[in-house]
Amino acid sequence: MGVQETIAVWTDREATLDEELRALGEDEVFEMANLPPDWTGVLATIFISTAMGRHGPRVKVYLKPGRTQPSASISIGPQPRVLASSLDERDLNRIAPKALEWVALNHEALTRFWFEGETMLIADVSDFARGLRRV
Repeated sequence: MGVQETIAVWTDREATLDEELRALGEDEVFEMANLPPDWTGVLATIFISTAMGRHGPRVKVYLKPGRTQPSASISIGPQPRVLASSLDERDLNRIAPKALEWVALNHEALTRFWFEGETMLIADVSDFARGLRRV
């Protein structure tokens, strides 16, 4: 199966992290981390967080971390898909297959972190991060 068959981009433009953070209310709390390629096996930085905003569980994929960097959002689930992207199409096609594989491999842990991460103690977060599998 080719990349084009596995990647469904639903919107034309992915919001930057900075735009998403500015849209959050002051009372919204979330935990986040940038996972480097040597932790995931994906040639990109993967941003994970607890529930943030009004959208469903997802991760963001960046060529390099930063609040204003282009990214792609990938749904968290056993059959993840690209929801939106502001990455160059060539970069998306290069990164997405491994990122989709990584999310599918770790979807249960990522879902738990999305919904319950803000109640985790630091030891729990460390165990969660150590339990994520590489592709």
